[in-house]
Amino acid sequence: MPLTAAEHIELEKIANRLRKLTLDTVNWAGGGHIGGALSAMDALAVLYHHTLNFSAEQMDDPNRDRFVLSKGHIGVGMAPVLADLGCFPKEWLQHFSRIGSKLGMHLDSNKVPGLEVSAGSLGHGLSMAVGLALGARYQKQSWRTYCMMGDAETDEGSIWEAAMSAAHYKLDNLCGIVDVNHAMIDGFTKDVMNLEPYPDKWRAFGWHVIEVKGNDIPALVAAFDEAATVKEQPTMVLMDTVKGEGIDFMEGDYTWHYGSVDEEKYTKASESLDRHLAKRLANVKGE
Repeated sequence: MPLTAAEHIELEKIANRLRKLTLDTVNWAGGGHIGGALSAMDALAVLYHHTLNFSAEQMDDPNRDRFVLSKGHIGVGMAPVLADLGCFPKEWLQHFSRIGSKLGMHLDSNKVPGLEVSAGSLGHGLSMAVGLALGARYQKQSWRTYCMMGDAETDEGSIWEAAMSAAHYKLDNLCGIVDVNHAMIDGFTKDVMNLEPYPDKWRAFGWHVIEVKGNDIPALVAAFDEAATVKEQPTMVLMDTVKGEGIDFMEGDYTWHYGSVDEEKYTKASESLDRHLAKRLANVKGE
């Protein structure tokens, strides 16, 4: 069902709030993988505030949907999402990636309430998601599994082994997501390892593919709604996003894969996020 204007506005405000909390966390930590956290934030906002059957009040509900953050280096964005939901105190974010903190650069599911699986080395998440989806089927459970990867992460061969398995077992309770922000730590994906024709590769592996603008909230809602209707094959949502979305001096710049902000950059980034939200809200209202 399409979003109402009020629902759209609320999700825009949530995504902005989470981007600001991510910026704060990077500032407190002295650095973090901010570029990919910002590009993925609209999808994380939609998933946790619209799509997933997940509640901070019942994090261990056996009927909850499972979310696997395979691109685990964006823990600096994932931790704010969970803290904002109430899975743990926001004060924890002030000690992100510090000695003794429960929040490491790559989040540990044994320490972080609400986090489904640990992720660090890239390429493992989709295999874990396939296992979760198979488990749900064997137990005759209706919950769904979602797995978010980065585009450069799919350079890993293990991703394609998992992709074959998911299609072979016709896992229609599995939704893969790739944050196609076109950039990685040392360059643009087209230069480091060209992925194209990317959608065709997933289709060739037997997946139902949905191509979507990944920083467009109504488009994301529609994509995840469509994924839930697909039968007899897994779905892959390929999100065309902007690295550093929302902070103008970071947008599209691969050197902000990881970075830190001084007082001047923090102020400029916060002001840019204010403008970003204002522009988006104006678009919703047709102004």
